[in-house]
Amino acid sequence: MVGQPIQPAGALPPHPLSGVRRDNPVPAPPFWGSRCIERVPLPAVVPYINRTALFKFQWGYKPQGRSREEYRAWARRELEPILQRLVRESEREGILVPQAVYGYFPCNSEGDSLVIYEDPEGRRERCRFVFPRQAKGRRLCIADHFRPAGSGEVDVVAFQLVTIGQRASDHARALFQSDRYQDYLYWHGLNAEAAEGLAEWVHKRIRAELGFAAEDARAIEDLFKQKYRGARYSFGYPACPRLEDQDKILELLDASRIGVRLGDEHQLWPEESTSAIVVHHPDAGYFGV
Repeated sequence: MVGQPIQPAGALPPHPLSGVRRDNPVPAPPFWGSRCIERVPLPAVVPYINRTALFKFQWGYKPQGRSREEYRAWARRELEPILQRLVRESEREGILVPQAVYGYFPCNSEGDSLVIYEDPEGRRERCRFVFPRQAKGRRLCIADHFRPAGSGEVDVVAFQLVTIGQRASDHARALFQSDRYQDYLYWHGLNAEAAEGLAEWVHKRIRAELGFAAEDARAIEDLFKQKYRGARYSFGYPACPRLEDQDKILELLDASRIGVRLGDEHQLWPEESTSAIVVHHPDAGYFGV
């Protein structure tokens, strides 16, 4: 049974290539399969929007000689009201529509692959993901963070998919076509960072449901620095580069419920949508290959 180790603690040696330990307890998921959150209130997402990414990189407001504290005080005074104005407008007009699907699936690792099962007992394979391994350094691979097949214990993996909807992109595009470039910049940046903030919100929910949200850093800003247990890997990055594998996630999570599909070049559509594999292992972290 997932969450109840069959072998005694420490019976499994570390992974022979990467040294990732394999004696961590496997959490019991609250359910198997996927759930749909048809509407996440935008104000619930706003605290999880990375202000640094939004203000400095999306909107282009640089410190311009201000110290860190001076810049933060200035941003709270000058930029935060802009953000709150956009949020109110979105709430009034229904521009951003945050939605999500996520779920838990039984799994085991098999070499560099993560095998997803149809059943919690691990009798029937449903699909598998193949991940690259670092050529040097620790020789890490995402699959190393799960119990291996034949260990006597089935593991659990979470997947999530979020979107802020097509109307958000359409609204920004209409502003650009009307030569309202400043407004376009504000909305385009908010769309991108709201999708990332929604992903953070869902990930925190997953950590809570798996029982270790108490290990999170208290400050939301620290969550952006991965100060929590486990890791959330988005497809297209070095540790899981195969964008086409998102098709499996969309099938597992029944993504049609929130109107997300895979478009040209294996990109998610609507544009401001993100998918991820969520790993519960306490030693999981970001790495290149």
